[in-house]
Amino acid sequence: MIPSVLPTYARAPLTFVKGEGSWLIEADGRRFLDLGAGIAVNVLGHANPTLVAALNEQASALWHVSNLYNIPQQQALADKLVDATFADTVFFTNSGTEACELAVKMARKYWYEKGAPERVNIITFDGSFHGRSAAGIAAAGSEKMTKGFGPLLPGFVHLTFGDLDGVTNAIDAETAAILIEPIQGEGGIRPVPDAELKALRQICDDTGILLILDEVQCGVARTGKLFAHEWANVTPDIMMVAKGIGGGFPLGAVLATEEAAAGMTTGTHGSTYGGNPLACAVGCAVMDTVNTPEFLADVNRKAGMLRQKLEGLIAAHPDVFEEVRGTGLMLGLKCKALNADVVAASYANELLVVPAADNVIRLLPALNITDEDLAEAVTRLDHAAMAVAKG
Repeated sequence: MIPSVLPTYARAPLTFVKGEGSWLIEADGRRFLDLGAGIAVNVLGHANPTLVAALNEQASALWHVSNLYNIPQQQALADKLVDATFADTVFFTNSGTEACELAVKMARKYWYEKGAPERVNIITFDGSFHGRSAAGIAAAGSEKMTKGFGPLLPGFVHLTFGDLDGVTNAIDAETAAILIEPIQGEGGIRPVPDAELKALRQICDDTGILLILDEVQCGVARTGKLFAHEWANVTPDIMMVAKGIGGGFPLGAVLATEEAAAGMTTGTHGSTYGGNPLACAVGCAVMDTVNTPEFLADVNRKAGMLRQKLEGLIAAHPDVFEEVRGTGLMLGLKCKALNADVVAASYANELLVVPAADNVIRLLPALNITDEDLAEAVTRLDHAAMAVAKG
């Protein structure tokens, strides 16, 4: 008999009932140190007082009205994002998957309005992850994502990650845009080098096509900049955001320049829940907290400390770990042992880490994690590695 919850997840045998900062409390009372943050979502930890206050204040006033009406909290968050980024305009969604759908529509509508409706193809890269919708799985293109779900949405050209020559050769009269994550998350914490991101921007400038960045996982201060592309000193035309922007409340967004968004006029897109008062009140509190020089500097300081400790961990366990990857507090440990074994051993040491492709475990802590909790996390990871080494 099928369970009442559709069985599409291979869940860990853990049931958390309460969160406090970087800690989660299991139903049996065990306390787990959380280096997953709900897969890079809980950027300010669990039950953050600032976010709780923002949510409670808004919940006691107004939850939902729909986008038939003006929403002051939505306008406030859009203004914050526009002021802080390359963007001229923002559309709010409930998730990164929904953001992907709009980014694809926006790029294609841009060319339609410019009199080139044949320009529909979007270049993407292996190892990518852009959500589980029809557009998202077609964009990623991997058999794991697409098997059994055909016919796939056409209009995506899949290239090898890091193949700049391939990009140049793939662009033709039907190309609309390039879509890429500045750091692949699900793909194994694979950063796009700054020089390559600059080259992609230049290719787009030279050919007139759009650059779409998926910062759903790497954005919102996770890398020590508000958005990861800032490290390369480039800007996209369209950007997908979600996860961290809501601090745990479902919220996503598409940010765009006025030019890129020119085709998205009244009636071309919509959302019942997107940008509702509750979500945007929390999003405003997140932005006010993370988008300060002091907060970002502290993320970078912690990232340096954690990376140094992880390098020591690799040296101590060369049969378990191979290398550390990533930027800021979006780090991955490439494993020599099976990453699933490291994840399981971490659970046994009451530490939560997140698996990824390429035999990597992801370390995605809350951005305000304390130094003491970071040190404790590495100690527990050390114990997990010893257990794996013993078999």
